[in-house]
Amino acid sequence: MNKSELIEHIAAQAELSKAAAGRALDAFTGAVRTALRKGSSVTITGFGTFAVTKRAARTGRNPRTGAAIKIKAAKVPKFKPGKGLRDAL
Repeated sequence: MNKSELIEHIAAQAELSKAAAGRALDAFTGAVRTALRKGSSVTITGFGTFAVTKRAARTGRNPRTGAAIKIKAAKVPKFKPGKGLRDAL
């Protein structure tokens, strides 16, 4: 499912126009992005939790040359599914 298909599904389920559903989806993703930038997590009970984790610096390999390269530490987004989502699958 891509973004346009998700917007169509939201519009049908919530009886909204596609434009309103698109704005709602954009508002949701913006809110999650803002919270993660601040270092907070976003928990949706029954669905899951969006959080930021730290990935340590490490040594990798250039696949073309085989040379060792240093990969910097980074903050990465992570999603942990909730019990309701796991049980639905």
